[in-house]
Amino acid sequence: MKRSAIYPVLCCILLIAGCATQQDLSRIQGSLDRKIEIMRGENESASAGNKEALEAVRKSQAEINADMAELKDRIQQLTGRSDEQKKDLASLASRANRRDDDLKEIREKLDQASFKINFVENFLGLSKKQAAAEAPGKTAKNGDGAKKETAAATTAKESMYAAAYETFKQGQYEKARTEFQNFLKQHPKTEYSASAQFWIGECHYLEQQYEKAILEYEKVIKNYPDGNKTSKALLKQGLAFQHLGDKTSAKLILQQVIRDYPNTNDAKAARSKLLEIK
Repeated sequence: MKRSAIYPVLCCILLIAGCATQQDLSRIQGSLDRKIEIMRGENESASAGNKEALEAVRKSQAEINADMAELKDRIQQLTGRSDEQKKDLASLASRANRRDDDLKEIREKLDQASFKINFVENFLGLSKKQAAAEAPGKTAKNGDGAKKETAAATTAKESMYAAAYETFKQGQYEKARTEFQNFLKQHPKTEYSASAQFWIGECHYLEQQYEKAILEYEKVIKNYPDGNKTSKALLKQGLAFQHLGDKTSAKLILQQVIRDYPNTNDAKAARSKLLEIK
């Protein structure tokens, strides 16, 4: 309460009471002044305390804002580094994919070259057999009077095999597989039987039916162990297992090719494949 407002009120009270004097008024006025000063000091002290507290809060807030700004800068730096690392990883992944594609293309070319070599080898063998079949003395008889295989039967057998093989060369694998199967039904134990069984496995292999190919190659190994396609069937079994992701089986079979058929082209191919499997 202000001094100007309190003083008249007190004066009125004293006058009304009839006992107010000038000395009493002076004493009261002095007492009021002291109380007012005390109240003013308390208010100023409280105000100073509030100012200090407010200043401390402001200082603390300023420090927090500075820390937040620094933290944001660090986050932005880390984000930038993360983006750069992502770009580097993407670049590395792209290079790895291109390298895998290149290796896959090389493998496909090598497989195609291998198939062509097999075709040539088979044709050379077939030509020799045809020349022998057309040699003189085709209708001769043995001492017991039993007839030997006629030239017509030999030619029919070879023609049937050659037709199936020609279908295979044309890339008609499903049809070729059926023709080789029909050949084996009619000629299960001939000089062409092991090759016919092998080409059945090749038809599945080229159609990426690797599990079926493995089973057909196994028939070559079990039914014609002394045939000219046994080592090749083992080699292709190993490659089929590799395509299926079974590296353990692939390694074991390729090692078997090297062990059982050393110094052969199939053994060399097996060694090369083993170096690729890790």
